[in-house]
Amino acid sequence: MKHVRLVLLVWLAVVVGAGPAAAQADADRKEWVPIFNGKNLDGWDVKITGHDLNDNAGNTFRVENGVLKTAYDAYGQSFGNCFGHLFYRQKLSHYIVAVEYRFVGEQAPGAPDWAFRNSGIMVHSQSARSMTKDQDFPVSIEVQLLGGPEKGERTTANLCTPGTHVEMDGKLVTQHCVNSTSTTYRGDQWVRVEVEVLGGAAIRHIVEGQTVLAYQKPQIGGGNVTNADPSVLKEGTVLEEGYIALQSESHPIEFRKVELLNLAGCTDPKALNFKSYFVKSDNATCRYR
Repeated sequence: MKHVRLVLLVWLAVVVGAGPAAAQADADRKEWVPIFNGKNLDGWDVKITGHDLNDNAGNTFRVENGVLKTAYDAYGQSFGNCFGHLFYRQKLSHYIVAVEYRFVGEQAPGAPDWAFRNSGIMVHSQSARSMTKDQDFPVSIEVQLLGGPEKGERTTANLCTPGTHVEMDGKLVTQHCVNSTSTTYRGDQWVRVEVEVLGGAAIRHIVEGQTVLAYQKPQIGGGNVTNADPSVLKEGTVLEEGYIALQSESHPIEFRKVELLNLAGCTDPKALNFKSYFVKSDNATCRYR
């Protein structure tokens, strides 16, 4: 009987001692959610310049063998400036989006030289539905994905600003593109890029776990967008939320992973779904049993 009591006391001590630690581990565990299902384009909208919403001309955006691809084999001899974007349908404000990408094959004929091994992740974007038929790029913040040439250096996860500006060190940045501090990635190697978006406060670019660029106050302004509806070009408006989109810019690219970490949610430590990494409170979502 004494032996049984001793075993029960030891078990109780372990359970009581492990309880807070286990709860903390669960609160710290990041819940990444895949937003590309590996099968089809469900949950996404296609918008290609010169084409109506969800006219996936040339089967540009496609899923093959569990990989999301842009391809141009049906374009013939001219890319025709048919820049395209694949929009995730949910509007977001505080989150991290991550992709694992690689460039493959040859650039489409007739495409501009600057689009060689060039694509992007658009964040805080206008919706696909608010773009005009002939608009080339959405008003958004672009995290530019680039592949290296055979010789020379070329960073990835740069910043480009179609119809937007940002601030750095308290100063408005109006140049269209700003290079990151990343290394050069050549050939068909897979690269992981994460973009941390904190509403209208700040955005950070991360490549293979290293921060390579950071800035603040994304806002509407400037050019580098053609044929946009003037009603969306409200100069100086800080972008607090928007859509995510993946680019088609004439060079084939593959995404084997597209996932999302929500940074807004229950911030009450007493709740079952509390997460320590949430930066924006949405305590209406808290669950207690």
